[in-house]
Amino acid sequence: MKIAIGSDHAGFEAKENVKRYLESKGHTVEDFGTYSTESCDYPDFAYAAAKAVADGDAERGVLICSTGVGISIAANKVKGIRCALCYEEVCAEFCRRHNDANVIAMGAKMTTVEKMEKLVDIFLSTNFEGGRHERRVNKISAIENDLK
Repeated sequence: MKIAIGSDHAGFEAKENVKRYLESKGHTVEDFGTYSTESCDYPDFAYAAAKAVADGDAERGVLICSTGVGISIAANKVKGIRCALCYEEVCAEFCRRHNDANVIAMGAKMTTVEKMEKLVDIFLSTNFEGGRHERRVNKISAIENDLK
């Protein structure tokens, strides 16, 4: 699977570890930065990675900042993105199963790298159920398109 990944300075080290982990699992990872621990602005990297997913250049996205909150908010501003902030396995499963999330956000100060690897595995391996959930995802898209 092709995965877009991005972080700010607070998430840089975790991003590098998660990126290596994903590559070791056979995924192709496109890194949208940041590329150091020098202070930077998370919206820049959230936008770049989320845009790649929205445009179909990557199948899924992984974003990391200190808490995951800011980077998930920024990613969700990109049309077509459903980014879920996840700290627990059940969140990673249900954001895919029920919400068809295409980007996962995590917090480097909130979650260990080992836990991030587990969350990403669940996020990438869980399928969208469709059915009644598809109706709800379609309503989210309608809001996004200001059709409501």
